[in-house]
Parts: sequence; structure tokens; C-alpha cells
Amino acid sequence: MSFYDVLARGDDALDESPRRSRTWNFFSHITCNTVVGLSKIVLNTLYNVEVKGLENLDQAMVAARKENRGILTLMNHMSTCDDPFIWACLPWRYFKDLDDIRWGMAASNVCFTSKVTSRFFSMGKILSCERFGRGPFQPALDACVRILSPDNTLDSEHIFHGLGPSTDLAASMAKNLKEERNPLSPEYKPPVLRKKTSLLHVFPEGFVCQLRPPFNNSMRFFRWGTARMILEPTVAPTIVPIFSDGFEKIKPEKVEESAFDFFTFYNRGGKVTVNIGKPLDSAIIDGFRDEWRKLCLKYTSLQDSNRMSDELKFGEEAKRLRSKVSGYLREQVSKLRLQNGFDKEDSRFSDVNWWVKYTDTKGKSDPSVKFVGLNWACRDYQSNVKIYDEKGNLLQERKDALCGPKAPRKSH
Repeated sequence: MSFYDVLARGDDALDESPRRSRTWNFFSHITCNTVVGLSKIVLNTLYNVEVKGLENLDQAMVAARKENRGILTLMNHMSTCDDPFIWACLPWRYFKDLDDIRWGMAASNVCFTSKVTSRFFSMGKILSCERFGRGPFQPALDACVRILSPDNTLDSEHIFHGLGPSTDLAASMAKNLKEERNPLSPEYKPPVLRKKTSLLHVFPEGFVCQLRPPFNNSMRFFRWGTARMILEPTVAPTIVPIFSDGFEKIKPEKVEESAFDFFTFYNRGGKVTVNIGKPLDSAIIDGFRDEWRKLCLKYTSLQDSNRMSDELKFGEEAKRLRSKVSGYLREQVSKLRLQNGFDKEDSRFSDVNWWVKYTDTKGKSDPSVKFVGLNWACRDYQSNVKIYDEKGNLLQERKDALCGPKAPRKSH
């Protein structure tokens, strides 16, 4: 079940750039292809790249478009070069049409720190996502739900998910739409100029995770915002898991960074493996969405039927469902990790509570697990950080005034 206010907020977030403009889309296409082209030069010149399962992505995209579904790809996050290098591994046919180029998210305090960088990443089809407590209920996540909702499914049949127009809740939704941004209105225009359904790529861990041996190439837990992209679009997306290794050696995390690190590529001649899995079982995804629908029926007020209630955002039942969905997604990516030749992961790494404690104590809770370079899961090491409470309310905004010591930068 979808909510009109979520879709409307997604529209608003996407409207921050003129994405209905043909001029904008022309330069957006050029930006994306330029970045992919430069990345291809680096990979093809300096590294040995193997892509397994490309036919799975081909077939998923064809089937999704035929069934009028969005496409969601999920991948582990080992390096700051994962995107765009993951796309540079694919054939050029994936970039001929702007609609086939992925949407993605990036940290606002890293990639959206000025007008220039904000414009560049926006043209690269990247959405600004805030971390450190902002949580899954923020504009970027609403935009992702909207991107995965085909434009011709913004109707009562898809949004109500079988409620039927005669039910009290459906009638209340239609009535309350008078005060909302109404996608059923003849004047409504989608925020993105597109001819077919979209591809969205996410890194569900939310942070780069580079651990030292023997835990290298392990993953963090998958964050609950990804579950929103499964449960809330008007139609279920086609979901393709991906696992990669080798990018972490191209761009290893460092304690000391310099401006030259951005242009330096390590482990030249090394192997990069991208393993693309088969689309996930639609019956399992439909089962998750049915559980979500039942929760929506249980916790949606007739007086405020177009808004997601606090119980659906922060209630224990909703949290358990999002956790179950995220755990299932992580398990599917983890299977691809085993296919890439790695040993089975330590069971602690799929546990949210273990990571929360490990992060809060800056690794002291389990000193046997160590990061390569800085722990990017820790706000202490990041500038321009906004800090939020558990419901996403802004508590603090500081520039370079961090909770702990920051690693020194080399001077050149």
C-alpha cells in the first residue's frame, strides 16, 4: 500500500532540479556518459575486470519494462569508487538512453556541499541523502519510492492495493486528496521526463565498509530505508542483487587523505569481479508487501488517511517488518559473496545491534574487528555533519566541529 503524501514529497524532492526540461536531460545524459567513459578508461587500462551474470540484469530489465515495474539493484559498498566504476564494467548499450541509466543516492555532507557539486551530482542522477540519525523518512527516500512507482500507476487501484473504492479507507483517501498534491488531477505532471520505468541502484549498508583480515569483504547490516523501496512503491520493483570485490583495492580507505588521493588508483593490474544475481523471488516480495498492507490497514486513520502514521514509521511491528525485509536482501547479496570465493561471514555482521554498539564505542566493544583507514560509520570523522534524533528531528548542525579527533590532512 502506498501513501499519497509520500509520493507527493517524492515529487517535491525530484522537483528541486528541472528534470522535466529537455535541456536538463540532455546535459544530464552527457554528464553520466562522460563519467562512465572516464571510468571505463581507468578500468580497461589498469585493471582486469570480470562481470558474471550480465544476462541476469539484461533479462530483469526487459521483464520489468514489460510488466511496467521499476528496477532496483542492490550492492555491497566496499569503496568510494563503487559508483561510478560498477557501471563502467557494463557495456555501452546501458547508457544510450538516459532512462536506462541508474538513479542513486550519495551523502549530502560529502557530495552536496556546494552549488557546483550539487549541480554536478544532480545531473548525474544522484539524490542527496542525509545520514547520522536522519533515518529512512527523508526526501531522498521518498524520491526513491516515487522513482520506483511508474507514472501511470498513480491511481486508486495501485495505491490502495486492492482495497476497493467502496471501502471507508479508500473513500477517505480520495476525499483527503483535495488537500494534497493530487496525482489524479488532469493538471498533474510527473517530476521526471521519462519514457519507461526507471532503474534505481542503492548501497543498503549506507557507508563504505572496508574491514581488515580475516573479516575483509564482509558487509554491514542493510539499513531499513531499503525496505521502504520494496514495500511502498505503487507496484513491486524487480530486484537484482549484486556483489563486487576489487574496488576496495582501487580506492582503499586511508587515515590521512590528500587532494591527490582522488586522482590516484592503487593495485594496478588487480582483479575486479562483479557478480550479478538473478532477480529475487517475486512471491517472497509480494509476501512482504502483503504484510505491509495489513499494517497500513491496521494503523491508518480515516481522518488522516493519506499520511503514514507514526506507528507505521516507528512502531515495533513496522520496524520488525523492515528489519525482516532488509535481512532477506542482505542474505541474497551474501550468497553472491560466497560465489565470489569468500568464506562465510561472521554471523555478528548481520546484527544491527552489534553494529550500533560497535559504532557507538568506536570499535572498543570488539577490538578484534578493525576498519581499513577511517571508520566511515562514525560521524566523528566526517565534516558538515547534521545530527538527528531517532525520529529524524534536527538536533545539531556543525561544520568541522566534530565529536572526536579528526585525522590530519597532508599539506601540499
